[in-house]
Amino acid sequence: MHNNNVSTSAVAVTQPVNHSQPQPRTLKLALDVHLAQHVVAMQYDGEFPKPPQRFAPKEFLKWVEKQVAQGWHIVSCYEAGPFGYVLHRQLAALGVTNYVIRPRNWDDQHKRIKTDRTDALAMLNALDRFVAGNPRALAIVRVPTVEQERLRSESRIRQSLQRDLKMIAQRGRGLALQYGYRLKGKWHGARNWPRLEVPVWLAQLLSPLQAAIATLHTQVREQGQKVEATSTGHWPKGMGAFSEQAIEREVGDWTRFQNRRQVSSYLGLCPSENSSGPRQQQGHITKCGNPRLRWALTELAWRLLVHQPRYRLCKKWRKQITDPHTGGGRKKQLIVALARGFGVDWWRIRTGQTTPGKLGLMMND
Repeated sequence: MHNNNVSTSAVAVTQPVNHSQPQPRTLKLALDVHLAQHVVAMQYDGEFPKPPQRFAPKEFLKWVEKQVAQGWHIVSCYEAGPFGYVLHRQLAALGVTNYVIRPRNWDDQHKRIKTDRTDALAMLNALDRFVAGNPRALAIVRVPTVEQERLRSESRIRQSLQRDLKMIAQRGRGLALQYGYRLKGKWHGARNWPRLEVPVWLAQLLSPLQAAIATLHTQVREQGQKVEATSTGHWPKGMGAFSEQAIEREVGDWTRFQNRRQVSSYLGLCPSENSSGPRQQQGHITKCGNPRLRWALTELAWRLLVHQPRYRLCKKWRKQITDPHTGGGRKKQLIVALARGFGVDWWRIRTGQTTPGKLGLMMND
């Protein structure tokens, strides 16, 4: 990522100082954000960092507004988390250059001392290097628009409801097993529930769980239909309207990726590596990316084997995956490779670099 904000010392090295004009004053802020308070580490220009201070959220915004009025150019950052991007938009409205960054363990030296103050100071140190021109000092998180964020939340709610449904169904199986009964399949379904072969007292115990599952099932269906209604209607066979929308909403903008490595990294489907000198060792996938996309593409890979016999990657790996002699671990590796390859191919299609026909993909229309 290119950044035009550099420290005053860096400017002095690259160009002569014009004493007739006031030099820009930069205030760097690193925020450890919480619901009731923010812990803020600050550095005025090139001075030594100030001790972190605690602010109530509203008081912090008033303080920032005051600093901006005094002529300070503020550059700030905070970690992405459960509070979303509300603070980012509030700071941007005040004229602050804010970055939402990927969460990390700031105890680089493994001192086993982790507090809000130490995290804020370590974050400020990284922000200082980033402003000075080191783009690798911080891992910037893309901030979606308000509309993109709301659309993404719709598909995520459906997935959360589905996960809750499965959890409650499993809880019912555990309850029955406690009394020596085994519930198979969709024991809670409209067809299976009346014919459940359990004592009346056990059915009464299971009844609240079955009612909750029935309600969740209705909500999952309605939420899924709401998401599918916005589908473009143009996707490969085997993908489905909901999967197409879930993938599109999670990515937001395919053009932000410059190459296939960035796509694979965002998916978290790249193999980990521990190499040194002549030794090269690769391991499991990194999982450093979007977990919902990784889940959706891995599930989609199995469906592609059935519905896309002419797709180039299915032709390449189908024989090994479907071979009964292929071990389970090897099958997982191949499915992950198929999911990663399709993610890259779909990026190429969505950015106009290729067409489905060239890849052997059959579209639903």
